[in-house]
Amino acid sequence: MSDSQTVSAAVAKLYNTYPFPPEALLDEPPPGYNWRWNWLAAHNFCTGQKPQRQDIRILDAGCGTGVSTEYLVHLNPQASVVGIDLSTGALDVAKERCQRSGANRVEFHHLSLFDVEQLPGEFDLINCVGVLHHTSDPIRGIQALAKKLAPDGLMHIFVYGELGRWEIQLMQKAIALLQGDKKGDYRDGVQVGRQIFASLPENNRIVKSEKQRWSLENHKDEHFADMYVHPQEIDYNIETLFELIDASGLEFIGFSNPSFWDLERLLAKAPELVERAKGLSDRQLYRLIELLDPEVTHYEFFLGRPPLIKADWSDDNALLAGIPELNPCIEGFPSQCFFNYNYQIVNLSVEEFEFMQKCDANSTVAEILTGVQLGLDEVRKLLQQQLILLTPA
Repeated sequence: MSDSQTVSAAVAKLYNTYPFPPEALLDEPPPGYNWRWNWLAAHNFCTGQKPQRQDIRILDAGCGTGVSTEYLVHLNPQASVVGIDLSTGALDVAKERCQRSGANRVEFHHLSLFDVEQLPGEFDLINCVGVLHHTSDPIRGIQALAKKLAPDGLMHIFVYGELGRWEIQLMQKAIALLQGDKKGDYRDGVQVGRQIFASLPENNRIVKSEKQRWSLENHKDEHFADMYVHPQEIDYNIETLFELIDASGLEFIGFSNPSFWDLERLLAKAPELVERAKGLSDRQLYRLIELLDPEVTHYEFFLGRPPLIKADWSDDNALLAGIPELNPCIEGFPSQCFFNYNYQIVNLSVEEFEFMQKCDANSTVAEILTGVQLGLDEVRKLLQQQLILLTPA
């Protein structure tokens, strides 16, 4: 076998042994939401406006046991969804998961990212979470996916970050050394890893990292194996991440956790340094932030295929003619206090609350404002907070 085939076989063996993720199967739609998997919310985040179509095609590339696939189906009721994965064991779970929850607009294929061209047609949204960094050639993988992305399409990607996973890397290497010729026996690897953690001093750096950040999920062997005995992992920093992104030929739209990448979060007490940083490129700024806050365990971001049309609501007349509706990924509304798309608490003024109550996807901003005392800058604030979506006139 080629190196690529060898890696793929080893990865498939891991997930056949420990199907991942190990979330419980439900006989109803999954709870809550992940806005990154909701076409309306994700498109609004990336372009500033509601998409023109909702009858789209979605690819879940490396779907595993179908946790993300199930959400993609239920959160996008007009979409058709395709899931692919290397592991037949994980796919069996994915099929049962979606069947039991009524996620019936989905088809699954036993397929590698590298062979995604075998699927017919293009996709408007491609979701690839926790997959590229486990391939033998992530650049080849992202290029294969990029070829299947439709014009105006979006790709949502999650890959590991090296700085926040330093202790994990050390543990991975330690387990491999102790396994010796049993490396590749994943059940033995989990046993060895758990023995190490049980034996190390409590003040050990690796133990403290595990207890502080990962132990709640790693009590399950599936999570422990995925983290510590995986046969293939490539971790990124900002510099190597953008080498991957550039190789895709797609447009980098932005990180889906933009608040983390705000330098003032770290250097607000030194405004002169923040001012100096304005001379940096975006990538240099991202690199500075991760160096100053090396807790980055992963990067989660959107790419797009041009031409990606982005809305500009700076013109008052355009804003007044726009048709607003509520972001589908909020919880607890109608109320002045509720959860936003990131499950953060939002507190509205009386006027903001009245405005949002009238966002019915039929009335224009101008029509709503005839009965609500709210300024256009406040409407823009609601839009910037991703609380409403706007359809251009």
